[in-house]
Amino acid sequence: MKRLADCLLCAGPAGDDQLHRVQVWEDERWRLTTSVASEVEAFSYLEPKRHIAFITDLDGEEAQTLGEVLARVSRALRKATGKPFVYVYVFGDGIAHLHLMLAPHREGDALSDHMIRGATAERRLPSGATLVMSADFPPLPEADLRATAERVRDLLA
Repeated sequence: MKRLADCLLCAGPAGDDQLHRVQVWEDERWRLTTSVASEVEAFSYLEPKRHIAFITDLDGEEAQTLGEVLARVSRALRKATGKPFVYVYVFGDGIAHLHLMLAPHREGDALSDHMIRGATAERRLPSGATLVMSADFPPLPEADLRATAERVRDLLA
């Protein structure tokens, strides 16, 4: 299993104290830790044991098992907290070792469903869903967004 000596997440449980978290589950490929310094009950981190820097590098057995593992640990977090949702965040520029942040959530807690920087504006859609947009950054031109969507579609075909 590839691990990097200077990667704090590759250190496994030995690095948990520095990150203010404790390991709560593991299997051969994945480990789940829970924060002990958070505004959110059971805020947790799912990470591969093997060094995989970013989500775009996900491969091998980790890629094959991610969905099953993510569903399993998310169900456990939801049941343990009684919260109806578990938000999943993946950012890549903090620590270059893939980690999914799992945040059990209920309305009124410290979390927000706004993943946009700055002030936001909301618009109710005919479907009943709420569109959250940046009040500070205007939308990109629709034609550009559609062209990008087509490139993605082509690449995945």
